[in-house]
Amino acid sequence: MRLRIIAGLVTAIIAGGVQAETAMVAVANNFFGPMKALNQDFSKVTPDSLEISTGSTGQLYAQIINGAPFDLFFAADKARPEKLTAAGKGFHEFTYARGTLVLWSEKAGITLTDMLKNSAFSHLAIANPKLAPYGLAAKQSLTKMNLWNQVSDKLVMGKGLNPTYQYIVTDNAELGFIAKSQVYKNGRYKTGSYWEVPIADYDEIRQDAVTLASGKDNKVVKAFLDYLKTDRAQAIIKSYGYQ
Repeated sequence: MRLRIIAGLVTAIIAGGVQAETAMVAVANNFFGPMKALNQDFSKVTPDSLEISTGSTGQLYAQIINGAPFDLFFAADKARPEKLTAAGKGFHEFTYARGTLVLWSEKAGITLTDMLKNSAFSHLAIANPKLAPYGLAAKQSLTKMNLWNQVSDKLVMGKGLNPTYQYIVTDNAELGFIAKSQVYKNGRYKTGSYWEVPIADYDEIRQDAVTLASGKDNKVVKAFLDYLKTDRAQAIIKSYGYQ
């Protein structure tokens, strides 16, 4: 009987030692798909995993400022992580990707630049420029093409890129400016028509991540950041069209 009890205790201790842990991660809409793929792969090489929440960079930043218990923040710009670092709420800021803006429609065989210049559409979807860096990039691009005023009354704005994408796929907008990663995977675009906006037409979309106060001593945070440096993680990020 005594041997059985000791054996049971040893089993419980061993089981407790390998119990999976987690970290809370806030992820900008454009990187939600890649982050899910990274998390799935991360879970293959470690017993740990991430709990992922997504939204526009502006929305997530506001939640963090108001005390949301995130351990890591993957933004779609560098400004918000810099602000968090300056305020003492963020640590170990770094660039994890550089994004690409695309104009996309679900309908194939369309010359989107002609459609855009001729205003041959009823609605054009973009993310809110005040909340989402890709929305700001879209506004900058339309301004560069002298089209902002021309199309302003046809705009439908999503709070982030996920709602913006939904406008397009639900036919509430014939076309829209979104992140390349939303319609690109494993080296190819999904069905539809696309135009990669010249990078000279908008400010560089440098996407930074930052460890937050609650994640400073979280071993899963450290393990995931180490994992991000590996070739397998970098290959996943690049497969979604990031530079």
